[in-house]
Amino acid sequence: MHLEADITLLAAVAGWRPHISLRQGIASTVQAERRRREHERYLSVKRAIVTMAYKSGVSHVGAALSVADIVYTLYAFIMRVDPRRPDWPERDKLVFSKAHGSSALYAVLAKQGFFPQQHLGRYCVDGGLLPGHLDRTCAPGIDVSAGSLGHGLPIAVGMALADRLAGRSNRVFAILGDGECNEGAVWEAAMLAAARHLSHLTVIVDCNGLQGFDATEGLMPQSSLLARWTAFGWDASEVNGHDPGSLIRALQPAAGGKPTVLLARTIKGCGVDFMEGRLEWHYKSPSREQWELALRQLGGATACEAPFSERS
Repeated sequence: MHLEADITLLAAVAGWRPHISLRQGIASTVQAERRRREHERYLSVKRAIVTMAYKSGVSHVGAALSVADIVYTLYAFIMRVDPRRPDWPERDKLVFSKAHGSSALYAVLAKQGFFPQQHLGRYCVDGGLLPGHLDRTCAPGIDVSAGSLGHGLPIAVGMALADRLAGRSNRVFAILGDGECNEGAVWEAAMLAAARHLSHLTVIVDCNGLQGFDATEGLMPQSSLLARWTAFGWDASEVNGHDPGSLIRALQPAAGGKPTVLLARTIKGCGVDFMEGRLEWHYKSPSREQWELALRQLGGATACEAPFSERS
């Protein structure tokens, strides 16, 4: 049996004609639904970050929100990982050097199935499971313990060298903060990576423009950061750190024998209007009223939905 809508009478009476075919319309609808669902996954990670900060009463929610889109994009679209085998030797690795934003990594790992969502409720509390700064022994999927800024890139360089010596084809990623680039150890490691032509090493600098006590530009001018990385022998470029499409394109494997660095332009507290670009959210934790407002802005149905459920 073949059924097809006959619009002859409608067209005659109303003068209406379709602009696209049914096949095109279905394809467009499917694509729109895919984009909507993917956008919801990004928002759910940010809702988890805000909820973790509220429930535990801790800080660094702004730093986690600025890097959340980057971390999710890496795990969902770029990195070769397997949640069932978190120690798989051939996996891509991430050194999350700006580890004070650890809640972003925890939320993404839970979303990707490395551990249950309910574990996020044990973030940064007495007797908890997930510390405020990263400990690789606390949960699957964390490649490196971190917290003291400036140490992540040297570790990532060592990992990249070790993988090359072992004959592995995986990639190594490192996420740094822009303020972290004030550290001298970053540039020692950058020189070594370029000298050893570590083309499978990619650094992403979360450039949200703020650090502990002021704007990065006011404390240590970084307007020349792109030129600085280039001068150190890296393939350097800028990208919108909140645009998944741009991130995916920029994070494709590079050819040319150089390590790669992306300066990801981001907004501290991205997605929550009263946190965006505000220095104090390096330190504050949200009140209940602020948490509820943040959840609504991030697409949460109600503030009363079960925290850290599959919906969160």
